[in-house]
Amino acid sequence: MKFYAVIDTNVLVSALLKWDSVPGNVVELALRGIVKPVVNDLILEEYRAVLSRKKFHFTEDIIGPVIQRIESQALFVNATAETVKLPDPKDQVFYEVVMEGQRAEDAYLVTGNMKHFPVEPFIVTPRQFLDLVFAE
Repeated sequence: MKFYAVIDTNVLVSALLKWDSVPGNVVELALRGIVKPVVNDLILEEYRAVLSRKKFHFTEDIIGPVIQRIESQALFVNATAETVKLPDPKDQVFYEVVMEGQRAEDAYLVTGNMKHFPVEPFIVTPRQFLDLVFAE
């Protein structure tokens, strides 16, 4: 079974801060093509903007290849606006993309901020996502 995942920016940041971690394992699966990342241009822009923040100390030598690899593995979707309003408007695009991914494939939203999203079986923590992938 192929798994599709919208990876929230907090998971990507956590992965790059500590590669040998649960978020690191999720991102590694996406970079290796075992999990298909689901994105749109706004998500890729958010990744680049957040990873470029000085507080993380990521260089372009790290950011560029990671984003390029995600792009090369990704399923791009054109998300439509959803009526659900989230506590953080910046999370809206992730929810819209996962909803579009749900229409096309069985996509999951993998996030470390569960409280920012509605309770849905396809919105999971990195640990829950790994459990799903490795249960197959």
